[in-house]
Amino acid sequence: MDGVPVHRNQLILGIESSCDETAAAVVDGAMEVRSSVVASQHDLHAEYGGVVPEIASRAHLERILPVVRKALSEADVSVGQLAAVAAGVRPGLIGSLLVGASAAKGLAFGAMLPFYAVDHVAAHLFAGLLRPTGAGEPPAGADRFPALGLVVSGGHTSLFHLETSGRCELIGRTIDDAVGEAFDKAAVMLGLGHPGGPNLERCARGGDPGAMAFPLPRLASPLDFSLSGLKTKLLYEIRGVPRGRGAAASFERDHLALTEGRRRDLAASFQRAAIAQVLDRLDAARARFETRCLFVGGGVVANESLRAALHGWASRNGCGLVLPEAAFCVDNAAMIAGHAQIRRAAGERGDPLSVPTEPVSLLARGAHPRRVH
Repeated sequence: MDGVPVHRNQLILGIESSCDETAAAVVDGAMEVRSSVVASQHDLHAEYGGVVPEIASRAHLERILPVVRKALSEADVSVGQLAAVAAGVRPGLIGSLLVGASAAKGLAFGAMLPFYAVDHVAAHLFAGLLRPTGAGEPPAGADRFPALGLVVSGGHTSLFHLETSGRCELIGRTIDDAVGEAFDKAAVMLGLGHPGGPNLERCARGGDPGAMAFPLPRLASPLDFSLSGLKTKLLYEIRGVPRGRGAAASFERDHLALTEGRRRDLAASFQRAAIAQVLDRLDAARARFETRCLFVGGGVVANESLRAALHGWASRNGCGLVLPEAAFCVDNAAMIAGHAQIRRAAGERGDPLSVPTEPVSLLARGAHPRRVH
């Protein structure tokens, strides 16, 4: 397959710390995940209803070395057996990114190994190529391109046209909230707590997705996304129309007035509306671009309803679907190492240690559209 490595003995250690997961993984040249360790911080941020950057970066400092050591141990490899080290350098919380990137750079420098600076969004995009240990040889797939790429996460909802695994163009993005962010905020409105997205999905089970109608936003670009209107409609349904404006605004009720059945119906309806928008944008993109396959990644892709909808879309359109396993949808280091493997197989020798960490993805904002790192 275009850009996919084939040498099993070429091991890359990946490190990921862009938000609130401290992760390390070892991936071989056949994209087989030899180990994947993720230390979550949900317990540290639960009382705040979201991730607190300072708490996240301090937790990364405490956990980074134990997580790296565990990943190497579970893969049964030493630093001397590695071919390279990779780290996510963008996008994310700067304090968090600095911990993982600095650890990876220090390890690469000390062991005289190549260092790959990986864009988190690009890593999500091709996470579906990762394979569990013992999964056998990777399938041939050079005919997957040209393709569409979709990243649906807490920070990004972006649509790409992929000529190859190393040549892509941003063709659509959210103009306000990402789908994952909208799910998190909807969960807060419904009184579901942190982590919002998974709690919203659980609440939606058993609910009626047709109980409340949401609009399908029509934008200047038919490939862009918008979730803010859906959130506003949900807010007014739960709390009523506000009296007054700004900080002085007040509502007539809150989520405590909802019955459990109504809460489930609203969760299911909101989830359905967001997924319907994703499918609508995919339809619009397929009408414009030749598409043999759809590559999908991002934390929201762990959502079972979205996964089922994507399978249905690919089947209806006669497209292949490259979808990561649930464990590789959420932030993880295997996708970082895997993307470095794709770049290594394409002949790239790594990046200078002076590569900075950045809060924004170059790929998701449309910069350097011919490259995915």
